[in-house]
Amino acid sequence: MQRKKEKIKIAITMGDAAGIGPEIILNLFKHLENKSLPFELFVIGNYEWLKYVNKKLKINLKLMKKKKIEEYRSEKRIIQILDTDDYDLSKIKIGAINKEAGKASGRFIEEAVNLALNKEIDGIVTAPINKEALNLGGYNYAGHTEMLAELTKTKNYGMMLAAKWLKVVLVTIHIAIKEVSKQISEEKIIEKVRLTNHSLKIDFGIKEPEIAVLGLNPHCGENGLFGDEEERLIKPAILKLQKEGIKVFGPFASDTFFPTARNKYDCVICMYHDQGLIPLKYIGFSSGVNITIGLPIVRTSVDHGTAYDIVLQNKADYNSLKAAVFTAYQIIKNRKHNEKK
Repeated sequence: MQRKKEKIKIAITMGDAAGIGPEIILNLFKHLENKSLPFELFVIGNYEWLKYVNKKLKINLKLMKKKKIEEYRSEKRIIQILDTDDYDLSKIKIGAINKEAGKASGRFIEEAVNLALNKEIDGIVTAPINKEALNLGGYNYAGHTEMLAELTKTKNYGMMLAAKWLKVVLVTIHIAIKEVSKQISEEKIIEKVRLTNHSLKIDFGIKEPEIAVLGLNPHCGENGLFGDEEERLIKPAILKLQKEGIKVFGPFASDTFFPTARNKYDCVICMYHDQGLIPLKYIGFSSGVNITIGLPIVRTSVDHGTAYDIVLQNKADYNSLKAAVFTAYQIIKNRKHNEKK
């Protein structure tokens, strides 16, 4: 008798307990409760806290605590929570920065990465963390992306955001604006485009990706009048990449690019954080997905933060988390398909 094929397993990390992570997770499970899914979904987080939120918001889900991944069993209409009991959230303040919540959010990430690296789960979806709380909790990272890169020993990685018809990848991520021009280099642009090209092929199944690159300065510098990064760094990088056979175009002025770029390119390389994230969140804030490309594991996330101002008010939207879960599933499927080739 042929053995039944195991479903893909995806873990959601609970994120910052003082933020909206717990409630959007529970509301997503409520939304999916009666749906037939092609994957199995469970939570890495704090059972008691999720139980409290479940009761407080009257979500009325059945929750089950598991201490080890080996205890996981597929259960219909029961949300399974992997809880290693090595944190105390009993005294945290809702909607505020808490050292304890930051420490716990770091532990959830560590646990998820270990399981993914050991092939015990197929992918990770992360609920939002607070970067200050994470650092107070002893994890000195600028955010999820940098922490995941270190935990997986990945040197070449990137932050991709995807929503509706637009995908963007950032050359620089969480740094001050005054540092951006210092951090951009020809080599870094080449590295991000190569990485993006590979991800679009492997993770998204696009055979011949077409990639746009934005300039840094207003009007792409106007031939050096407003800055020379386009002439000195960006154009030479594009020419080298084109010689490699990568379909990359630009540089384009960012103020006119986005209104006319719909469906023209598979991804846009942006020089800094807000250059890419403002237009992306404008067109799809409730459906945006954060994807860490270049990792040996699959990781997606929401495109928003902890939203401390609306915690436990039944105002938090779970749709970005839903999009992150289904995007993770598609990437896992595409990677498995490529492994079989």
